[in-house]
Amino acid sequence: MTTKSELWAWKQLSRRNFLRLSSASPLALSAAGTASAREDFVVTSAVTTFQNTQAANRQAAIREFLNRRTCLRQEVETFLNPTQPNWARFDPELGYTLRDNILKDGIDGSRTITSYQKTGQRTMINYAHLPCRINTYGNSFTQGLQASDGETWQEYLAAHLGEPIRNFGIGGYGTYQAYRRMLREESGPLNAEYILLNIWDIDDYLRSINAWQWLRRAEYLWGRPERLYMFAGNPWVHIRLDLETGEAIERENAFSTPESLWKLADPEFVYEHFKDDLVVKLRVAEQNGAAADREELEALARALNVQADVNSPEATSATAHAVHIAYALRAGMKVIEKAQAFASSHHKKLMILLSCGEGSVIRACEGRPRVDQSVVDFLKEKKIPFVDGLSKHVEDFRSFELSPQAYVKRYYIGHYKPQGNHFFAFVIKDAVVDCLNPKPVAYRAGSETIPTIPAVV
Repeated sequence: MTTKSELWAWKQLSRRNFLRLSSASPLALSAAGTASAREDFVVTSAVTTFQNTQAANRQAAIREFLNRRTCLRQEVETFLNPTQPNWARFDPELGYTLRDNILKDGIDGSRTITSYQKTGQRTMINYAHLPCRINTYGNSFTQGLQASDGETWQEYLAAHLGEPIRNFGIGGYGTYQAYRRMLREESGPLNAEYILLNIWDIDDYLRSINAWQWLRRAEYLWGRPERLYMFAGNPWVHIRLDLETGEAIERENAFSTPESLWKLADPEFVYEHFKDDLVVKLRVAEQNGAAADREELEALARALNVQADVNSPEATSATAHAVHIAYALRAGMKVIEKAQAFASSHHKKLMILLSCGEGSVIRACEGRPRVDQSVVDFLKEKKIPFVDGLSKHVEDFRSFELSPQAYVKRYYIGHYKPQGNHFFAFVIKDAVVDCLNPKPVAYRAGSETIPTIPAVV
């Protein structure tokens, strides 16, 4: 690997050679003649050799990155075997959907019970026998991971409103994958007039642009026994950007059959297939600035209006991280535009819900700026209805005499506790009630007599 001092030396060598030639008089240049040309050739050859070495080092870093995240054959076998316990099941478009589970991941060391109806949504508890006009989409904060059936924010809100709410959330999805799930369901018999698309923190934007989510997910599961039965994040549909036109590029799943997943356990295939993937190169550059393609990184930074600094490996890593975030946020805004266009063209009403992780809540309560401010500004500019869960948490935090770290423990155990889901349900309650027409039973104006609730069939 080339050190910072070696990089500096090559820059100084090229700079000195340029200054020597540009400052010399015509007579001196003429006298130098062949010797100068020979020296220039030597310098050019040295720089070319250095550049080739850098390219080789980049590819070696990418190979190491991908090899470490290549699937185990046992993981693929367990995932594809319906008789084996597993959190998820294969889906040719979205990579995976979820199976019924009992996991030891709840509050106070309890097990959580998650189940799904044959039609795909999480089991509905409150007023499930009534017609449903609200569908919800998103990742695990929509699904209600680490909370049992009946403890999700949908169920708390449904109980309060007096009408059911469907939950199509899938843990691990990004905003784009949730959008594609939305297209599928809203084109079928379970379509609804009102759509709540929940976007969780910066992760949902990053997942949207991943061709293979396992490249990130594997890092969280290294050395953990649940890696085998929590395998998910196989390749899926995803979105990228045409930075020249600013338009979104929607990409289909390149591994849309169960058989194709076996290729993901072959290190050489994984390397050849993903070595030129933009997100892979950004991830490698974030972890190892010396392995970055600096010219490509600077071009991306210019297109995304990110200030670039590639004068050291550390600065290059920071630039790669900033570019990665900016790219993902811009792609996320394109997804929101697509969701809004779909809703409008199908006479539906879309609301965006911005939820957040405990780390973001701590930073916000400490007064630090949010990473997704550009999305908040975008939603306001486009006049797309939304509820900002992060600002609601900051407002709630000010009601307590707690540190930010102690505050988040009221609501989080990684995901929301049931208490956190209850908090979120009432954070979004007013906005949901305002958009519904007619109003839900609990907020219907008129006679004070108790409305009749249809009996369970």
